[in-house]
Amino acid sequence: MSATKASTGTSSAVVLRFLRVALHVSFAALLLLAIVRLLFSTGISTRYWWLALAVLLAGVYLAGTVLEKRFSTHQIGFNPNRYALLWLGLVTLLWLLLLWGSAEFSWVAFPLFFLHVHLLRRPLALLTIVAMTVAVIVAQWQASGSAVPSLAIVLGPIVGAAFSVVTGLAYLALYQEGVNQRRVADELRRTRAELAASQHDAGVLAERERLAREIHDTLAQGFSSIVLVSRAAAKSLETGELATARSRLAMVQQTAADNLTEARNFVRGLASPRLSEGSLADSLNRLCEKTEVEAAARGVSLRCRFALEGRPMELSQPFSTALLRAAQSSLGNVWAHAKAKNAVVTLGFLDTEVTMDIFDDGVGFAPEKLAEDLAQRTDGSGFGLVSLTERVSALGGSLAVESSPGEGTVVAVRLPLSSKPMSEPRSELTSKLISEAHKEN
Repeated sequence: MSATKASTGTSSAVVLRFLRVALHVSFAALLLLAIVRLLFSTGISTRYWWLALAVLLAGVYLAGTVLEKRFSTHQIGFNPNRYALLWLGLVTLLWLLLLWGSAEFSWVAFPLFFLHVHLLRRPLALLTIVAMTVAVIVAQWQASGSAVPSLAIVLGPIVGAAFSVVTGLAYLALYQEGVNQRRVADELRRTRAELAASQHDAGVLAERERLAREIHDTLAQGFSSIVLVSRAAAKSLETGELATARSRLAMVQQTAADNLTEARNFVRGLASPRLSEGSLADSLNRLCEKTEVEAAARGVSLRCRFALEGRPMELSQPFSTALLRAAQSSLGNVWAHAKAKNAVVTLGFLDTEVTMDIFDDGVGFAPEKLAEDLAQRTDGSGFGLVSLTERVSALGGSLAVESSPGEGTVVAVRLPLSSKPMSEPRSELTSKLISEAHKEN
């Protein structure tokens, strides 16, 4: 009884199946031949007792092989391999009894040699095979009636036993190869499953981060604007400024409509609606105008200007989206935290890169304390700069923030258009606009 479950697609599995079938067929053929010769023998009066014992041997052998086959094909849950040694001992004992009764059963020993090699440890298997070979020689010698066993009586069983041992060892080598192949295949399937799960988890995390960036840079900014403008509208209603209140409520409606459009685009997987309405420069110009209107609706005097430097060129969708989101996030921080009077968005097209600087003349901050300040926030804010840095880095670009208390802030984004080194951190036009803004203050 073997527990071979090698893959049916390998050459070793084909050889193993052939050897197993040959083993069972040879056992059945040799046992049947011995029974026929026993029935037609004239010197044995108790032949029918030996015939019954031979039938019992056939039944035990068949029961073991059938149970092992059904277990190996998962047709039964009972594992007969635990009783393989007991089965082998019973088969060998029945064969020895038959051999004692008639030498006709000598040749049944050869398939049994094979079973001993397969099921027993090698030293024990060789020992039992030697003992069985001696038993066959003795039975043949007694059946011959000669005083001294002939050379054929001695060499026949020895050669047969040697051949069975060699065949059995070859079978074991093929069997072990099949086991190793099955183990490697199982390990490969397990590794593939783990890799697929890991890639799925990484994809889920990456998608969550992407959605978090998109929501922060679009919907969250819009909702913040709605909250602030609606508060300003409520104050206008309290003071009786109905025209101002209507203007501010109209701004709330427009912002809510824009957020609804953004949300629908997330569902459909479409591009930013602002980008679909024109070029990146047009989108940034409209963003500056909208920022001024929203600031005015809240009663804040903020002048936001857009400047274009260089010859515009068509950018890929990821580049355009990253720059627009950077402007949205930065300007959102301007009206939320900077208390600025002026803001400048400069888009520059150079030979090797596209640049964008967002400057404000607000209160500024100490960059060295920014990380500590973000870590202390528990309201979910402070995600914008982190997500913006990740977005720009994913495109091979860089983001720098320059600020100091009372001196305003500059957010500089650089996205490479070639593999050449990037240019200086800030364009001349941006520096000029910043200087003008300081003079106006």
